[in-house]
Amino acid sequence: MLDLDAEVLQDYYREVIGWAGSLVPADPVIVDLGAGTGTGTIALARHLPGATLTAVDVAEEMLAHLRERAAEAGVGDRVRTVRADLDGEWPPLGPADLAWASASMHHLADPARTLGQVREVLRPGGVFMITELDGFPRFLTDPAGAAAEERAAAELARMRLEGGLHMGEDWGARLTAAGFELVGERRFEIELPAPLPPKAVEYAQVTLRRSAERLTDRLPADDLKTLEAYAESAPDRGDLTVRATRDVWIGRRR
Repeated sequence: MLDLDAEVLQDYYREVIGWAGSLVPADPVIVDLGAGTGTGTIALARHLPGATLTAVDVAEEMLAHLRERAAEAGVGDRVRTVRADLDGEWPPLGPADLAWASASMHHLADPARTLGQVREVLRPGGVFMITELDGFPRFLTDPAGAAAEERAAAELARMRLEGGLHMGEDWGARLTAAGFELVGERRFEIELPAPLPPKAVEYAQVTLRRSAERLTDRLPADDLKTLEAYAESAPDRGDLTVRATRDVWIGRRR
């Protein structure tokens, strides 16, 4: 799903990475915190050809996949991976010009501690870009499907809160409190109209199935069947859209 997210929302990634690139040197040193499968790492490497990158994640399986993807994309020589638990002690990662955290900050146990660690990784004048989302994208447009999708989104939001995830945080205020200068804040409203290209349809299928799987014991059976039915019929539908939001904050180390 992360790989599809990067491909389907490539215009968003291009714009936000261009924004980041305008704030750093032409050959920046970048640290991707919570890199996962490398969605952000590879996009950064492609759009900033002078960059060298360190991708950090706790899961070696994710990092192995990231290395394979980086090699396939022709950027493997500029990407190194580091296995580390961002809630623990960090290995040496800096000094960096840009720290990038895409949909990873809400997972961390102590955001204030993490922001302090990021500040130490950055060189003076370096920037920290945080991007967050408020949930899975929406795809369904007819009333019955859209209603089931909204109920699923609401239940997933409750699950995230129960899990102690830091959703809905004001990261701008957090950055300021940690001693950063807030130099940018923006919400991206993303909408791709029908009919969707094949990769976006696949993105809808994967996301709808993932929602149903995660909510097996939390949604009524009728809603689960509805989500699964829409996932199954997605390739034959011409009314699917992609609707998503991304929030971005940028702080500069003083």
